[in-house]
Amino acid sequence: MPEIDGAPVRRDDRSQPQRPASQGASGRDAPLYGALDLGTNNCRLLIAKPSRDGFRVVDSFSRIVRLGEGLSRTGRLDDSAMERAYEALSLCAERVAKKGLESTRLSAVATQACRQADNGEAFVERVRSGTGLRLRIIDPAEEASLAVEGCLDLFDTAAEMVLVVDVGGGSTELSWLRRENGRFKTVDWLSAPVGVVTLAERHPEPSANHDQWYEAMVTDMGEALAVTQVEPTLRSVFVAGQAHMVGTSGAITSLAGIHLGLKRYQRNLVDGLWMSRDDCERAAMTLQQLGPAGRAAESCIGPDRADLVLAGAAIMEAVQRAWPCERVRVADRGLREGLLLQNMRQDRPPTKRRRSRSRRRGQAPAAA
Repeated sequence: MPEIDGAPVRRDDRSQPQRPASQGASGRDAPLYGALDLGTNNCRLLIAKPSRDGFRVVDSFSRIVRLGEGLSRTGRLDDSAMERAYEALSLCAERVAKKGLESTRLSAVATQACRQADNGEAFVERVRSGTGLRLRIIDPAEEASLAVEGCLDLFDTAAEMVLVVDVGGGSTELSWLRRENGRFKTVDWLSAPVGVVTLAERHPEPSANHDQWYEAMVTDMGEALAVTQVEPTLRSVFVAGQAHMVGTSGAITSLAGIHLGLKRYQRNLVDGLWMSRDDCERAAMTLQQLGPAGRAAESCIGPDRADLVLAGAAIMEAVQRAWPCERVRVADRGLREGLLLQNMRQDRPPTKRRRSRSRRRGQAPAAA
């Protein structure tokens, strides 16, 4: 997996950028960039312009499509699931065209569902021929790397290590980064083939004994983590209290919304929030007590995710048990943001050192 080594970046998708964007390369006349992520559960699009702080969002789209529904049983994408995803992708293609986004500046990727399904490649080709969108199926290493890239500016620079946990619909990517010379570099990673959709399908919610049901999901994820080899010395940094986690996905943002008691979801309150392990466990307990109808009525969850949110909480708890740390930072950002930042950086012209006036005149530079 490539190292993640970069300067902090910011994203602002509110109506106004955090500060005025400069003109030219990073202002009003800056080109548009797009990132599309077709996951096992969601289809998401971001269109943005570069700014001094990273980028300013111009348009966004998100829809739950459950492309991976039933995949763990059949090994194939279901016809109804493909129709839902295709409809969402068609809407994304319309937004891209309406904004005049150049195809060379749109990165469109598909993850675990299309990776795993026997007919994943065929669906990607259908999308290309029908909508013009060219989806690229990425491997778990790139998926983990992009999630980290999107969360870099949420790292506590005083921590020795950071664990980024990206909970998806069909898989969960974990990346361990160590601070070296003031920068964080990836030292290990893994992809567990368990996500909120697969876990929820394995463990349907019962009418009673919710504690046992929830614990069974935590155990299932714990077993998936245990079979993957990770450098054993890394755990000692967590036990010593010198590390923290960053959670990126609806799994952790839902816990944050419940923890804050939000009547409606507010990204500016959730993104960057610090939660303790106890905070996460209490929020998960509240979700259990609400029941399916109560969760569906919560504005931070809704009916489309009411049956998945506790699977996400169980995944987070399993990771926290395996890698104990008291602090978790919530990220309402991830793979799409990583794609945008990567593309903007690749397009940025190389920085040229300005020669000093004395050197231009052929004189020796002054001593520092």
